[in-house]
Amino acid sequence: MVRLPLTPAEVERGQRLGALLRRARGPRSMLHTALEAGVSPETLRKIESGRVATPAFPTIAAIADVLGLSLDAVWAEINPSDGAAGPAGPDRAAGQRLVS
Repeated sequence: MVRLPLTPAEVERGQRLGALLRRARGPRSMLHTALEAGVSPETLRKIESGRVATPAFPTIAAIADVLGLSLDAVWAEINPSDGAAGPAGPDRAAGQRLVS
């Protein structure tokens, strides 16, 4: 499968997601958070730094759960309310995946 290049909006969304997770994690260690969520510390590090702009949904769900974030709150925080057309947003067709 050929992976399409990320759009600037997807890169920005990944950066917002990373910032949100860092804030929610607070002083808690990255290692502890990652292990509790069942992901590698390197995966969490890449997501928080924005290097992985489109992480898999189950990964985000697990991290959000550990941090006490609802997925609705995560979605609202990372997607600007300037007319995004639902989960697919204006940058992707409805059938394309949001995450990999």
